[in-house]
Amino acid sequence: MSRAMRCQSCLPWGSWARLPRCLAGSRGTRSVAVSAAAVPGPAGRCFLRKILRTSSISLPRSCVRYQGNSQESSAPPGSSRHGQTQLRNVASSAAIKKHQKSLSAWFSHQPNEERQFGPSFSLDAVHVDPVIRESSLEEILQPSPDLTIQNQLQQPRRKVISLHNLFDVDACGRPVKNVVLYGTVGTGKSTLIKKMVVDWCHGRLPSFQLVIPFSCEDLSHSHAHVSLRRLITKKYQHLRDVVPVLEASNLRVLFILNGLERLNLDFRLAGTELCCDPNEPVPPSAIVVNLLRKYLLPEASIIVTTRPSAVRRIPGKYVGRYAEICGFSDTNLQKLYFQMRLSQPGCSGEESQDGSSAERENLVEMLSRNLERHNQITAACFLPSYCWLVCTTLHFLYFTRTVPPSQTLTGIYTSFLRLNFSGEVLDSTDPTHVSMMKYVAKTVGKLAYEGVMSRKTCFSEEDLRQCFEVEMKTESELNLLEVFRSDVFRFFLSPCVQPGKEHTFVFTIPAMQEYLAALYVVLGEKKTLAQRVGKELSEVIGKVSKDVAVVVNIVSKVLPLRFLPVLFNLLKIFPRYFSRVSGKDKDAIAHTMAEELFKEEDYYNDDVLDQINSSILGVEGPMRHPDEAPDDEVFELFPIFMGGILSRRNRAILEQLGCSIKNLAAFEIAKAMKKTVIRKGRRGLPPSELMDYLFFLHEFQNEHFTAEAIRSLRAVNLSSVKMTPLKCSVLASVMSTTSHEVEELNLTSCNLDSGSLRTLFPVLLRCKALHLQLNSLGSDACKEIRDLLLHDKCVVSSLRLANNPVGEQGAWYLAEALAGNRSLTQLSLLHTALGDPGTEAIAQHLAQNQHLQELNLGYNSLTDAAALRVVEVAKRHETLDKVHLYFNDISEDGKRALDSLRMDRDGVRALVFLTAGTDVSDYWSHILNVVQRNLPFWDRERVRQHLALLLQDLESSRSQTANPWRKAKFLRVESEVKKMLGKLQDGSL
Repeated sequence: MSRAMRCQSCLPWGSWARLPRCLAGSRGTRSVAVSAAAVPGPAGRCFLRKILRTSSISLPRSCVRYQGNSQESSAPPGSSRHGQTQLRNVASSAAIKKHQKSLSAWFSHQPNEERQFGPSFSLDAVHVDPVIRESSLEEILQPSPDLTIQNQLQQPRRKVISLHNLFDVDACGRPVKNVVLYGTVGTGKSTLIKKMVVDWCHGRLPSFQLVIPFSCEDLSHSHAHVSLRRLITKKYQHLRDVVPVLEASNLRVLFILNGLERLNLDFRLAGTELCCDPNEPVPPSAIVVNLLRKYLLPEASIIVTTRPSAVRRIPGKYVGRYAEICGFSDTNLQKLYFQMRLSQPGCSGEESQDGSSAERENLVEMLSRNLERHNQITAACFLPSYCWLVCTTLHFLYFTRTVPPSQTLTGIYTSFLRLNFSGEVLDSTDPTHVSMMKYVAKTVGKLAYEGVMSRKTCFSEEDLRQCFEVEMKTESELNLLEVFRSDVFRFFLSPCVQPGKEHTFVFTIPAMQEYLAALYVVLGEKKTLAQRVGKELSEVIGKVSKDVAVVVNIVSKVLPLRFLPVLFNLLKIFPRYFSRVSGKDKDAIAHTMAEELFKEEDYYNDDVLDQINSSILGVEGPMRHPDEAPDDEVFELFPIFMGGILSRRNRAILEQLGCSIKNLAAFEIAKAMKKTVIRKGRRGLPPSELMDYLFFLHEFQNEHFTAEAIRSLRAVNLSSVKMTPLKCSVLASVMSTTSHEVEELNLTSCNLDSGSLRTLFPVLLRCKALHLQLNSLGSDACKEIRDLLLHDKCVVSSLRLANNPVGEQGAWYLAEALAGNRSLTQLSLLHTALGDPGTEAIAQHLAQNQHLQELNLGYNSLTDAAALRVVEVAKRHETLDKVHLYFNDISEDGKRALDSLRMDRDGVRALVFLTAGTDVSDYWSHILNVVQRNLPFWDRERVRQHLALLLQDLESSRSQTANPWRKAKFLRVESEVKKMLGKLQDGSL
């Protein structure tokens, strides 16, 4: 057994739940700072990557003896009065002011993701300081308790320290010169550094007269010898007049070394020689070592940021204070961040009026209530970077009016990972230099995928071992796993907060499980043993085939071994054959995507956007009883993320993260998927599932694929789907890939408003049958509908606006539309509060219409005069032959006048009652069906009164006829009305 395998079988660090502590032990309220950084976590980190790029480092081989925290080496001799004057001049010099201005502009720049996925904020607008707790090397080295919520709450309280007090004297009264600020991925290290620099630029850090930040990633790429003076002036040209007097002037200088884990430091004297001259060229790592040794610029203060795995790489005697960033371990900090971020005036875009302000306040309130429940989101938002993701997702869900190709949900998650992992390698000391995101995709992605396939969100320690440890074979792999557990594990997985599941883990953000599972599949990591062995064998044969060919050709000419070339040619066939077989992997990926997208057991769930909204804001209503059986887990985002990851933009971002998806692979997957997805999408999908399908097409960002899929949809039924501005934008974007006419678009009860109609305007133009019932569409919406019907490209022939508060003003807009429209044949204004004035407006413009065939004005409180006025106009109309007037306030005289109409004589039929003279109306069943369908939205008492009148009319008409056949028909209809009245009184209808 190899040494690595022996180590694997008896890992000294125990269970997976034993991880370095990061969360704070108390949830007590602490003071917060409202300034400096626009976005905690990833947004700040993205910018610092451009300035101070972070990554990983190696272990120091040894260290030299040095004395404690305090600096006892001889200081420069005391300054003369002239020196003091020089100091004042240097401190207030124009050079430092220029430096401050340059740094302020540099660090105030917002990352692309911040501008792309939400409003940009000034640095002083949104910032909440995370909890920083003082730590010690002994505390870092000792084993950690099990990572459960209970243990985190029971940890002994450590001293909370603010960012500006990091250099205060220690507990023994000794001055602190070197500070190590450490935290796991996503806790806000880069944002804190950004805040510190900006604070200094604006005069809020008076302890230091000069701040010089450096990126250790930049330093790690520089191999040439350089002096400290040259290193500073090369990056900050404004300081070329200040650097020569740094040592002599006693200037209070702060060096910031961001991401020290990226440098391979050697504190041994044999490895790094002593250097006290700022003008002496040495390797950049030697400059850092001597700064930390206090041999170079001994009076300078230094703050180092690093990940937990690299804390021990700096000998403890060179560190005056350890400070751990614990994120937003206090729920009040989370609430404050969300309140500040979501309450900004620019959060809801350009239309930030009173309505938008109320919506923002409602969002904050719902989110606060969900946090107070100590839901899983509370555990997730201890990481400031996840708070950014929550706000960005809410902005995407609620305030997106248009969706450019760059704005997709997959794009948000991909960019979020780039903000946190771009340029990161798991361990820079490892010769493979494996990308941190690639490692996550292979390990955490496997766990996520197996959870999706087994419909599981909670994972035991055994599940973790199966995914992370079972294939460990070498010492290097074990070292990488240890670094991952220390630095990254808690970014993706956190303890479950559900009672009885405290020792299990869940994904910190539920949707991240589906994203990583999708990434795992699309990257082709899901392989059988035969596929893995075949790939390795194929690569080996491919590499040696040319060399072997030369040898075989020489040997075959000397010796009569004619079978050798034949054997070798057969061997060379294997790589080509394997490449063809491995091409089936793309078919498998396409098959997985299609099967998961159209799972019938998920057909009647909420659409995925509503599911994400509920996971963030919670579900209003009574809490589930602990003994109640939970619902089955739903993973409908999984196939959507698979499609989104294949888009060109997301593949480009993943390439930067070390997760390469080739163009050919994406093309082959799309080709294999086309037939299956389009064939299944052509079937009649439930509304919520159809919305998911449309969202998948939007995320896929493949215009040709989407166009072919949309062409196959002749009817689009989205009834009862809450059409938010985002969903309307998605529908408009997807439908815009083609120009074909849509037979029917059903948007009944979809919470539409005038803004929704504006967004959907290009789609509505191409729809023949348009259902807009039950949408609270008022006069503003009717104005949009007027513009729609008057458009020269409008093909709408049937328009249903039943149960909308159209009112008199809305009726005038619709009347104008009727006068100029050339396509409409059916218009339903059932129960739209028209009244006599609105009906009069319709009647005035109806004569100018040349195409309308059917008009429904039922349940609009019409009197005899308005009803007869409409009928008189209808008599003279060329095509209008049917007018619905039932459930209006029409008297017996009006009924008799309307009953006298004859189709053959007057050219129009009015549907008022269930009778037609002494016979039953041909439309009695239609009228009763209309009543039954709309009863939930009508005044039940008024419906009961109207049904009673209809029953009286039926009985009266039956008594006037002697025809037994007609009497039987009357009795049948009467029984239906009585049955409906009985159910209405019982409340069963």
